[in-house]
Amino acid sequence: MKGTQNLLLICLVAFFSMSAGALLGPVLPFMVEPLNTSREAVGLILGMYTFSTALSMIVVSFITDRVGRKKILVPCLLINGIAGLACYFSTDMAMLLALRFVQGIGIAGMLPIVMTMIGEIYTGLDRVNAMGKMSMTTGIGAVSAPLIGGILASYGWNVPFLFYGLTIPLAIIVTVFLPETNPHENRAKNRNSIIRTLAEFRILYTIILSFSIFFLLYTVVIYVPFILKDNYNFTASQAGLALGIQGIAMAGISSRARFLSSKFGKQKLLIAGFSITGIALGGLIFAGSLYHVLILIFIFGVGFGMVQPQLNTLATQVAPPGMMGGIVSVFNIMKYAGQTAAPLVLAVVLFHSDLHMVFATSCTFAFVIAFSAYFFKGVYERLDE
Repeated sequence: MKGTQNLLLICLVAFFSMSAGALLGPVLPFMVEPLNTSREAVGLILGMYTFSTALSMIVVSFITDRVGRKKILVPCLLINGIAGLACYFSTDMAMLLALRFVQGIGIAGMLPIVMTMIGEIYTGLDRVNAMGKMSMTTGIGAVSAPLIGGILASYGWNVPFLFYGLTIPLAIIVTVFLPETNPHENRAKNRNSIIRTLAEFRILYTIILSFSIFFLLYTVVIYVPFILKDNYNFTASQAGLALGIQGIAMAGISSRARFLSSKFGKQKLLIAGFSITGIALGGLIFAGSLYHVLILIFIFGVGFGMVQPQLNTLATQVAPPGMMGGIVSVFNIMKYAGQTAAPLVLAVVLFHSDLHMVFATSCTFAFVIAFSAYFFKGVYERLDE
């Protein structure tokens, strides 16, 4: 029972860390007018918090193995909730971006800590299974958070920000019920340099893959709603429901992470997953109907669901003894770096071209990463299952 309770709380934290971006994806096109901004600039509402999160995780990566996990997790939950609620009262773009920056500080200590806790509680395929359950939860978040955001936006463009306040009571529950997994006697063991450790190719390549899959995810989260609004007159809630289709696929595939890993191995799943996301992104260029767009969103979710649980597990497996928290934090820095880079890089592409070129750029990137995963297919062979 305790194990189930712990995993449930860990999954709830993961859900809210995911919702920081997914909640607002379908609402972005409807924030342009009230904030007096542009289509190109509105993506910064997501990009600012991801930039802040990546920056703050640098600090987390240096301290996480030296203190208790909960000493980082609980304050971060509170910061996320308070700053998220404050966003509701924003009156202009500058104020909103400043508050999103603060919110990103809170997000920085959420997902890395619960991933590290899974790595400390579970081993082998049990770890893959727990990571799969956590990824399934974020998949459910990918279904429900955009829908929740779209529905709340029907009452006002800023109403979705109230949802973030739920992490305040969650912080209290975590304080009371979630155990500490990094006891005091283990905290003095970390004497190695994280920077020196990152020079190991297997670790470096894992965090590059983390950057890549979230760059591709945010291509979909940010730019598919514009297709739905421009071509099919979707509302924010309808766009949220459509984006939720990828979450259904992600959750379904992630729930089978242990079976897929034992049958095919992590490397084959990485190759296949990145290839499938590339196919989906490329297909959006030629989609001739709403039905085609929705099918391609689902296909993207399948590819993402194949990649993410395996990468989460690998991030805990490649870490040297006593450095799991730091390496997992860096791994998550690159997730948010990918989420930050997507709106920045693709906004430039959109400014000089159109949405077709945006998806063509990300499609090409996906296949480059899939090829690299095939080329380096032996890099994880000696890891213990």
